[in-house]
Amino acid sequence: MSPKPSRSRIRVVPAAGAVLYRMDGDTPLCAVVHRPRYDDWSLPKGKVDAGESVPVTAVREMLEETGFSAVLRERIGTTGYPLKENLRKEVTYWSALSTGGAFEPNSEVDELRWVPVDEAMQLVTYPLDRKILTRFDAAPRARSVLMLVRHAKAGRRSEWSGDDDLRPLDKTGRAQAEMLAPMLRAFGVTRLHSAPRVRCEQTLAPLADELGEPITVEPALSDEAYLADPAAAVSRLGAVAAGEGVAAVCSQGTAIPGLVRDLAGPAGLDVGEGSTKKAGVWGLGFVDGALVHADYYPSPLPLF
Repeated sequence: MSPKPSRSRIRVVPAAGAVLYRMDGDTPLCAVVHRPRYDDWSLPKGKVDAGESVPVTAVREMLEETGFSAVLRERIGTTGYPLKENLRKEVTYWSALSTGGAFEPNSEVDELRWVPVDEAMQLVTYPLDRKILTRFDAAPRARSVLMLVRHAKAGRRSEWSGDDDLRPLDKTGRAQAEMLAPMLRAFGVTRLHSAPRVRCEQTLAPLADELGEPITVEPALSDEAYLADPAAAVSRLGAVAAGEGVAAVCSQGTAIPGLVRDLAGPAGLDVGEGSTKKAGVWGLGFVDGALVHADYYPSPLPLF
């Protein structure tokens, strides 16, 4: 008896989009776009380009379709639908706060409307877009955002003979750090903080060079400092988050899960063990010091 033929694998086409919004007093106005090719109203989105992380795609597509730049906030969710046999498109959406721009009709979009959420739900053509808008409407609007980064790959500790504080990134780690820079920019990072480890500072170095900003060393946010005084580490992270603009903090594999769990517990958010792989990032949103969202992003250059 011959074996049964194996089922063909479904190939996923990754894409990204956002609920692009700006505030009118206390009311968010959402951007909904009309695409003449399909004669539909939808949220801005598009396919991931080769070598591009998904958050970067979301910001790029918004700019190309709407003319507005933006910074990502919380991840709203992922929708999926079949394109044809064995081919499926999956779109990850964020809320994205507009930072300025102007719309001009282009090859993809001929009209843009800024409308309140309830009007946007009536305007969009597809139920999946209404689902995303419903989630956007229900999500708390973070007043401050912090990106908590685990340092990139630094080789084996057993193969480093010097002071472990000075262990640098290896070749793969340097590549991860380069790819982290545009991903962190997509979330609007303007301030850089690091545990006192060379590998942590090197992880943020490419973005520091691009921004022309210094990296502030944070002794309270290393592994040993967290283990010695978790409350002090949580307090310091909260103080960094409360500063002006979005901060990125690079730390280590023991401190980060502990900090995430300590913040998420009182907020009732499920973050599991808070596990964070090398060059992984937690996007943390706060309202009055309380955590309101915690989104995990794997390294934009994963290790296989």
